[in-house]
Amino acid sequence: MFSKILIANRGEIACRVAATARRLGVRTVAVYSDADARAKHVAACDEAVHIGGSAPKDSYLRWERILAAAQATGAQAVHPGYGFLSENEEFAQACADAGLVFIGPPPSAIESMGLKAGSKQLMEKAGVPLVPGYHGSDQDPARLQAEADRIGYPVLIKASAGGGGKGMRAVDRSEDFAAALASCQREAINSFGDDAVLIEKYVQRPRHIEIQVFGDTLGNYVYLFERDCSVQRRHQKVLEEAPAPGMTEALRAQMGAAAVAAARAVNYVGAGTVEFIVEQREGGAMDFFFMEMNTRLQVEHPVTEAITGEDLVEWQLRVASGEPLPKRQDELRIIGHAIEARICAENPDNQFLPSTGTLQVYRKPAASSFSVADVRIDDGVREGDAISPFYDSMIAKLIVRGDNRAQALARLDAALAQTQIVGLATNVQFLRQVLRSPSFAQARLDTALIEREKDVLFHQDPVGVPLAVAAATASALLGEQAQQGADPFSRRDGWQSHGTTGRAWSWVIEGATVNARLRYLPGGALVLALEAQEDLPAVEAPLVFSLADGVLDLEFAGQRTRAQVHRLGEQFHVFTPRGAQTLTGIDLLAHAGEEHAEGGRLTAPMPGKLVSFAVKAGDSVVAGQALAVMEAMKMEHTIAAPHDGVVEELLYQPGDQIGDGAELLRLARA
Repeated sequence: MFSKILIANRGEIACRVAATARRLGVRTVAVYSDADARAKHVAACDEAVHIGGSAPKDSYLRWERILAAAQATGAQAVHPGYGFLSENEEFAQACADAGLVFIGPPPSAIESMGLKAGSKQLMEKAGVPLVPGYHGSDQDPARLQAEADRIGYPVLIKASAGGGGKGMRAVDRSEDFAAALASCQREAINSFGDDAVLIEKYVQRPRHIEIQVFGDTLGNYVYLFERDCSVQRRHQKVLEEAPAPGMTEALRAQMGAAAVAAARAVNYVGAGTVEFIVEQREGGAMDFFFMEMNTRLQVEHPVTEAITGEDLVEWQLRVASGEPLPKRQDELRIIGHAIEARICAENPDNQFLPSTGTLQVYRKPAASSFSVADVRIDDGVREGDAISPFYDSMIAKLIVRGDNRAQALARLDAALAQTQIVGLATNVQFLRQVLRSPSFAQARLDTALIEREKDVLFHQDPVGVPLAVAAATASALLGEQAQQGADPFSRRDGWQSHGTTGRAWSWVIEGATVNARLRYLPGGALVLALEAQEDLPAVEAPLVFSLADGVLDLEFAGQRTRAQVHRLGEQFHVFTPRGAQTLTGIDLLAHAGEEHAEGGRLTAPMPGKLVSFAVKAGDSVVAGQALAVMEAMKMEHTIAAPHDGVVEELLYQPGDQIGDGAELLRLARA
């Protein structure tokens, strides 16, 4: 076993590798960028070396600096984590040339599987089933268009060197192909430095099922069963579970054998994942097709660990140090069911746009709520840390295990209910909505699940306006009482020098304004009244609450709940067992007579880089027309016209860095 390794990554995966290394008595070296100088992964390792600027191209992708850090600190091996250089055969070879062990497959295996087109050709020779498509080297746009037309729509354009959903576009019509191809190639160049693509038939009702494989330097191979990763947004995984619902022993054995055959074909060593598209046929039968092989540890590896009881990072370290695989195939067993939820800084109700900011509040599920083996959080951040635009939007991974799928679902929902994040938008509530959706609850899985269930997933109000307003009002009262102390006019016991008094608030929830009035009755009782809204009748009822250990026990309008409220400025973030809601308090006097300007400004929905404008000054546009493309957190985002109009002025140049909310262009109404 190694005595010291360098972890050539950041965040959650660096912390994850460091934890296993520490348990095995292996010392660790972290590398970090300017943005990560005080990051959790730096503190998690025994040593740390600064390697450059905040952008990955100036730090985590500068492998010569990483190798210099390894040599300077006496590290014997390099663990690449996932992303960045983990599937870069030149980096793996450079490690070997520098006398360092690359904790991963040999460069030849990375090269063989790294280009999707080449790996498809290799798998075809090995007899692994393939989806109909074009994997050739001729990348002329006209040839690619012709191949797509031949295959038949819908088709999927995929960056040949890609991964993580980047450089991937689904195309439904021939006339949309050229624009989708150009966007895909731009994203591929930015993410992988290679704009080559392949074209595949877009399988209807597909499931995404992957097999975890392992090989050692002695020629031994095993598969550690499967993971279902079908629930995706923008071709990126949202929830992963193991084992795959509906998987038969016969199909598991077939897919496992195919995955091992794929690994053997390239003399694979270490942890890898063979991904399959599974087509569901009438009657429940399933056909599987090779999609790609990820030559690294996957983000979702913890669900495999949860159902097998194995530490896959330990396996990686042992195999890389020359030891045989810790177990044979017949020694591996599936125990229970596990699900992983990716908690990301993004706004699902706004097309999953990434969010940046500071984790003002970051509360995780209490370990005492579950047995130690049944809940796990892998993260690389702490309360007070910033989520920057330089890296992936994932904040943490929440993994739960149960004796069966139903128990795992219930435990995951309970754990998500205890997860409180304030300071930026997250997908925590969206994840709870997915778990409760009919399709996911009944294991009717495919990659279109989110689109199919959109009516119950987006723009939901899990807390309910009355309870949310009641909780925010109670919190505001308690805050004022704490600030003003013994002032009799702010006391909650109803002290007054004359008859009934009252207070008025105006709350904004999901863009809608709710006016509320609180009356103090003799004896200290409180009555809260909410004005009628378009879809909310007027509500008036006693407001009863108490606070203990930061938790409100709240009763209003015949409903009772527990709530925790975190206030940031005028925003009140309400967390209840049902879900979470954010309200903004409005000072009615301060806003009296204020008029809101009508459209005419188009602003950046997140910080990032301007890739291109699709229009110029003087152009007439229609509502929904693409105006600009921005790149943030390694993904491209199209900015569309909110209404018909004429472009008056472009305010930036392609390549410029744009701040959140910055005005991109001026658009006059037609």
